[in-house]
This record gives sequence, structure tokens and C-alpha cells, in this order.
Amino acid sequence: MFIGSYEHTIDVKGRMAVPSRFRDKLGERMYVTRWLDKCLALFPADQFEDLAAKVSSLSIGDPNARNLRRIFFSEAAEVTPDKQGRINIPARLRQFAGVSADDAQVAVVGMNNFVEIWAMETWNEVQEEAEQNVDTMAAALANIGAI
Repeated sequence: MFIGSYEHTIDVKGRMAVPSRFRDKLGERMYVTRWLDKCLALFPADQFEDLAAKVSSLSIGDPNARNLRRIFFSEAAEVTPDKQGRINIPARLRQFAGVSADDAQVAVVGMNNFVEIWAMETWNEVQEEAEQNVDTMAAALANIGAI
């Protein structure tokens, strides 16, 4: 399970240290791709493959499904951590997420079965918006019997 959030830097070469608490769970082979809300998602290989199968099962007759497949697969990259636990995030993905500046600050956020990578400024905005919607989130938790 991936939980918690960590502040990291993506260096000028596009390398980011994966939080040590996430490294073992992510394994030696992982995938990074565009994700929802202008962030990146980092998946362990098995989770990515499960999601890829579900995306692939969508009808190519549906234009939204085709677009999802195009974005999901064309922007995905297999990454392997180096000896220091860093991964290299491709430039096109860094640009998409707004972390293309040298030594960009990012939030690395656990999402249970995968990890999100956010530009720090965007993450702060998302957090502020979430704080404004606490009642809506509480209602959603109540609907699933969690509270």
C-alpha cells in the first residue's frame, strides 16, 4: 500500500528519487504516465499491466475510449530505478505535469495501489480545493459506510 506524501526534486536531467518507503513496493520495473488532473502516475508493473488490460478492453468504437487509449499508452514509459533509487521521467511527461524547470519541486503522493507525482504548486492548489470540499468528501465516506 502506498500512503503518505513526500517532497522531492526532479533534477535538470529529469531524475527523481523515489521515496524509500515506496521503492520496495514499486519494484525494479515500473511505469510512469500522464494521469488525471495534470499529474503523473507511477505504477508498479503488475498494477500498470492490470490497468492496461482494462483500458485495452474498452471499445475502439467509442471515441472517448480511443482517446483514453492514445493518451494512456502513447505517453507511458517503463522506468527502472538506478542504484540511488532515482527514476528518469521523460521530458514530455515533465512538461505535461508542469515540472519541466531545472530542480523542480514535486509532491510524491501515495494513492494506495499507485503513486502520483505533482508539481508542488499544483499539489498545493489541489489540497486547498479539497479542504473547501470536506463536507462533500464526508458525505462520500458516509455513502460507503466508512463513517
